[in-house]
This record gives sequence, C-alpha cells and structure tokens, in this order.
Amino acid sequence: MLVPPTLNLSQRDTVRLISTGRLKDPVLMPLAANHGALEDLAALESATNGRLVAQEAGLPELDTRELVFGRAGFTFINAAFTHTRPGGNRFNDEARGAWYCGFDAETAIDEVSYHLTRELEAVSRFENTTDYAELIADFFGGFHDLRAVDGEGHLVLHKDPAIAYPAGQSLARKLRIDHSSNGIVYPSVRHVDGACLACFRPDLVQNLRQGSIWRLEWLGTPTPAVTRQGQ
Repeated sequence: MLVPPTLNLSQRDTVRLISTGRLKDPVLMPLAANHGALEDLAALESATNGRLVAQEAGLPELDTRELVFGRAGFTFINAAFTHTRPGGNRFNDEARGAWYCGFDAETAIDEVSYHLTRELEAVSRFENTTDYAELIADFFGGFHDLRAVDGEGHLVLHKDPAIAYPAGQSLARKLRIDHSSNGIVYPSVRHVDGACLACFRPDLVQNLRQGSIWRLEWLGTPTPAVTRQGQ
C-alpha cells in the first residue's frame, strides 16, 4: 500500500463548515463578530450525549486522553472525533472520526455542498436552505501529503465515495496506526485546485475560532446559490 511523503505543514486559517440549521437569523447575525461565539454556538447547536459519553469514557478506538478540554471550542473538536457518519468518510470509518477542513472557504463550501446535494438527489427534491458557520483553525506539524499523487489513478481520490471511502479508510488506518500519522493533506475532489486536510489527532486543531456564516440555497437545481450572511 502506498505510503505518501510527509510534509512539514504550517497552515493557518483552514475552514471547516458546520450546520447552524437550528439557529434563527437574529442569533446568527452577531456570531462572527463575537469572541464568545464558539461556546454560544456549541450550546445552541448540539451538546450531544454521545460526545459527553466519549469525553468521560472514550471509545474503543479513541482514548479519552486524546480529546481536548479547557480551550475555546473544545466541544467542536471532540465532536468531530466522537461523531461519525454511517459508513464513515474518505479517511475515517465509524469507529473514530477526524477533523476535515479546506485550506480556504471556497473549497470547504464545495465539499459540503456536494454531500448535501447527494442527499437531496436521493429524495429527488432540490429545495433546501442551510446555513453553515466557519470554524477556522491552524495546523502545524508533519502530515502525509497526497497532493503529488495522480488523482485519476489513486482510488482514495476517486470521485465516487463507494470506491474512494473503503480505500481511503484502509490507507488512513494504516498511516495512523503503523506510521503514527497526524493526518493527510489531499487535493480536493470537489473543488478544482483546492486542498483539504483530514487531521487524525484532536490536539493538533489549534487556535479554533469562528468566521463567517454562509447560506446555501437549492432552488430546484443541483447547484446551490451561495451567499455570505450579515453583509
């Protein structure tokens, strides 16, 4: 199995998007300018029992000592590793999550909109409005870098999740366990020339703060209208 080269990464201002669907517009507007917004949003968005249980006792493949506490937005960091999508994602299975982010907002938006568009396609109804908040973080350290790999010929970068995810999960597990990997930098599959990061270690998510609110609106077509809120 391919072991990608290691990059000494110093990447500031990466963007992860989380849904703020439970919030009302008057609550959303001041968030980006409010330094306490992360914890306010955490209380309103979700403080789920699953995360709380994992913080107390860990998970079979996630020791509670790996989680973070006492820093801004720690609930969001821990949630990324303790909540997993059924079937997992490109570089994590259901046993352990990862922190996914884009190197810029445009990449993060295209990645998120792809997945929600698939859900709307499944019900044959391209009508939806969802607001997303930026979680901005910095990363420093050694990460495995897939950007030099031929995307067309590498299964983990395939556009079809049914092909890419099993291969990506296998690679990620090998890198994390056998090579003590911090995570994988990879070319965005959804945004041309974009780059993404899947971080495997909660404590490497540094200087977390909130950025803008983005609204994605599907108005009968598979391509959403994207607008920044509060401007």
